[in-house]
Amino acid sequence: MLQTIFDVCKPRQDVLAGAVESDFAADLARVVRGDAGAEYADAILFFASTYPTQGLRDLLANVCRRLSGSGGEAAAIFRLDTSYGGGKTHGLIALAHAASGLAEVPNAAEFVDPSLLPAGKVRLAAFDGENADPMNGRAMGGDDGVLAYTPWGELAFALAGSDGYARVRRSDEGRVAPGSETLQELFGGEPTLILLDELSVYLRKVKDIVGAGDQLTAFLTSLFKAVEGAPNAALVYTLAIGRDGRAIDAYSEENQFIADKVAEAESVSARKATLLNPTSAEEYPLVLRRRLFEVIDDGAEAVVSAYRELWRAHAEGLDPRAARPETADRFRASYPFHPEVLDTLTEKAFTLSSFQRVRGMLRLLGRTVSHLWTARPSDAIAIHLHHIDPGVDGIRQEIVTRLGQQAFSPAITNDVAGPSGSPALAERIDAEKHRGLPPYACYVARTAFLHTLAFNEPLKGVTPERLRYAVLGPSTDFSFVDEARKAFVTESAYLDDRMGAPLRFVAEPNLTRLIQTEERNVDAGEARAHLNDRIREIFEGPVFDAVRFPGGPFDVPDDAADGRPRLAVLAYDGITVGGLVEEVPELVERIHKNRGAEGSAVRLLRNSVVFVAADDARKEDMRRRSRRRLALQRLKQPDRLSELAEHQQARVRELESRSEAELALAVQQCYRHVFYPSRDRLSESAGDLAYTVIDTPSSSDRPGAGQQQIVRVLRDLGKLRTSDDEPDAPTYVRDRTPLRRGQMTTAALRNEFRRDPALPMLVGDDVFLRGVRLGVDLGVYVYTQGELVYGPDDPAVTIAIDEQSAVLTMAFAKSKGVWPRPEEETGTEHEEPSTEEDDDNGGDGPQDDGGDETVGAPIFHAEGLLKEALAVLWEQARGASVSAIARMDVRVYDPGDGFRLLRVVGAIPDTAKTVRYEGGYETREGGLFELSFKGSVGDADPLREFLEPQLRDSATHTLETHFGLVFKGGLALSGDAPEKLAERLSRFATSAAYVEATAEAARPEER
Repeated sequence: MLQTIFDVCKPRQDVLAGAVESDFAADLARVVRGDAGAEYADAILFFASTYPTQGLRDLLANVCRRLSGSGGEAAAIFRLDTSYGGGKTHGLIALAHAASGLAEVPNAAEFVDPSLLPAGKVRLAAFDGENADPMNGRAMGGDDGVLAYTPWGELAFALAGSDGYARVRRSDEGRVAPGSETLQELFGGEPTLILLDELSVYLRKVKDIVGAGDQLTAFLTSLFKAVEGAPNAALVYTLAIGRDGRAIDAYSEENQFIADKVAEAESVSARKATLLNPTSAEEYPLVLRRRLFEVIDDGAEAVVSAYRELWRAHAEGLDPRAARPETADRFRASYPFHPEVLDTLTEKAFTLSSFQRVRGMLRLLGRTVSHLWTARPSDAIAIHLHHIDPGVDGIRQEIVTRLGQQAFSPAITNDVAGPSGSPALAERIDAEKHRGLPPYACYVARTAFLHTLAFNEPLKGVTPERLRYAVLGPSTDFSFVDEARKAFVTESAYLDDRMGAPLRFVAEPNLTRLIQTEERNVDAGEARAHLNDRIREIFEGPVFDAVRFPGGPFDVPDDAADGRPRLAVLAYDGITVGGLVEEVPELVERIHKNRGAEGSAVRLLRNSVVFVAADDARKEDMRRRSRRRLALQRLKQPDRLSELAEHQQARVRELESRSEAELALAVQQCYRHVFYPSRDRLSESAGDLAYTVIDTPSSSDRPGAGQQQIVRVLRDLGKLRTSDDEPDAPTYVRDRTPLRRGQMTTAALRNEFRRDPALPMLVGDDVFLRGVRLGVDLGVYVYTQGELVYGPDDPAVTIAIDEQSAVLTMAFAKSKGVWPRPEEETGTEHEEPSTEEDDDNGGDGPQDDGGDETVGAPIFHAEGLLKEALAVLWEQARGASVSAIARMDVRVYDPGDGFRLLRVVGAIPDTAKTVRYEGGYETREGGLFELSFKGSVGDADPLREFLEPQLRDSATHTLETHFGLVFKGGLALSGDAPEKLAERLSRFATSAAYVEATAEAARPEER
């Protein structure tokens, strides 16, 4: 396992404390005066934390040769060239310490050959333009209260005390440069080192003083001549000049002026200053390591090797620099800093005039190291660009205040790092998507932000490849980086949204922010109405008759309507479903079981209503998409569009066009919970309702076609049949419906598919009609309509769905002499089929009545509470002028009601009775028991005694009880016998039941 930076590196104590050398701002004047902080004033501490750059070694060697007199023709004047904060002042402080001999510094040999160090006293004078006070005078110390106004006044006092200052007092107070001989008198013939720093700052202070610039030129000319004329004197001055000879920092105008005047002075003296750069770009990593870390052990090599393997494995998706062999070498030299840290700062931040090169990097990275050792993130195998966190106060102030990037404060707060209690976008994305993982979105945002800190527009921003290279490490996942980038780009309010722009921030809100503002201005009622209309449109279709937002059973009709089943789209504010669905929502169950204004009547067509409900977790996204679509429609209006940039206008048109499909998709992804009629119940208390969920990805196939997804999932479950589907096997339909008794009208049989949750739902009548025709062709059914008989091998006829047309089982048709047709008989005496044959074809119906013929006799049926269903049955029979009922079948759904009716049915006089049980139960330990019983009441009663305790103790159960009653002589409808029978039965059974009655037909001799 790789070690983290906390295992391999030990930062210096002042870095950990966060109080680093007054933010690494070296002050030459205070060092010379002796009141600087220990890290600068103490030579031992200073050189312990200083890296011996080549420029610094060259500077010390050349100057010390001059001071010690061992340099022969060594140059006398040296110019330190680099940008602001590039190590110039640090080099001057090193010279100031070297002038004292460095006898106590243990690592002095790292910086200069000890033999070159001056052995005796060296006169040291330093002028620091930042501390100069040309208007009020700078106090020189001492008892005589000398105030110096000019560089020559300060140098005279430093070199020769009060007497020296007295020699140039008139020049100092009159702001007129002294001559070279006067200056040389101040050296006293002793080794002399003169240091000039920040002349540009001094020049800006005196810009309003007439002639001050010319006098500075005259002074430098005299000083150059004086130093060159003294064999043991040296002058070192600093100037922020770039490689092309042009000034490049915040004092560029003054620096350029001084550069030009120095050139004049050099031409007068006929000697040019030796140019030195204290710190080259290649040495920045070494300077940072030495200054910030006390110890970096050998564990770094294993880390570099691990990164090299990562870069090789993902080379195709990374910036080309990851594949370069020298990148690993650079990492080895810069560890613990990832190469991209220094690359980004030197390529981009260095172009900001306010960035102080080495000093600026030390401040920024010093604060980063201090924060990391406090937070100790577990994925910090190296220090990446994303570890520079603008959310940390010191780092934020460094960027916003010192670098002058105040314009990006809103971008930082909104997108990168928000104040406590108000997380920024990146932080919200990580909380949602990366909980328990490294904060990938924050890493993306910080990296993109630091790549934005550049002066030139073409330098700003980062490509996806370079972003991956910057973030990728042994503890981060390649794919999560891309996921976080895409999520962040989608929602960022301050990223540049121009086509083709790299990932970079802008100071003003982008189009994303404008859209968000417009979304907030959308009226809530308008957004709700728009969403409701869209839901209605999405769930309209050819398969289901959609009922939007039903409030109760009264809103969902209980009729066949146009032959389509109904789809109840539940209101998202009324019913939502969470992740784990164990119970059917109360409203769904109520609508499934009941109908009518009062909701108390039993719903008859329970197999004809499907319910779809919203997902609780996705409801808000659906609402947001509705607001977004309205916002985009407003922004697309000509008067609003004209206010936007051209690239934003094109983007608004594109987003508005996409928003319709995005809203439709959000609706379908939200409405994913489907409850449908089935005997495979979700729970025992739910009634005949099962549950399924629509897979989210499949919802995107055709946004806006909401019914299509429900059709697909129900067809996959085998619950729905459309006109494109094959009909169910005729034997299956025969055995799962009352048709098994022998015959049903086509209207009643078709209604069974709307009534019985055990059957599939049929869309339209096509599949039903094809099922009847298939049953005839296979010899399972015979179809009759009046005198028409349609059986196997007959020419096709038009099959009607009404009360005058009937489907007979083949066994029943044969038993009643309907098939084969009588005229087709060959003269042999017709033989009744055996009882066994009837049973084999599902015949437990009218043939049990002792031979009474009921062919063509009307059949009536009703469903509801038993008492209500029987009342409807009697009304139907009497309305059809039927005089008596030959047989009646009662199907009771509640097991308890079925058991209670056993003895009541057994006591009905002058009636043949049969009992049939269909169902089963699951034990608490998962055992399954299935039951199918048919027999007499006497045989059924012992079975009841067995079943009752088993059902009570079961985990789940279902049991239907069927009673077949054949009335000897018929049940006359002219008196009150039917009502008395109904009262007798309903006293013991109060739940729903299905009843069917066959009228007593006229005898053959009466026809």
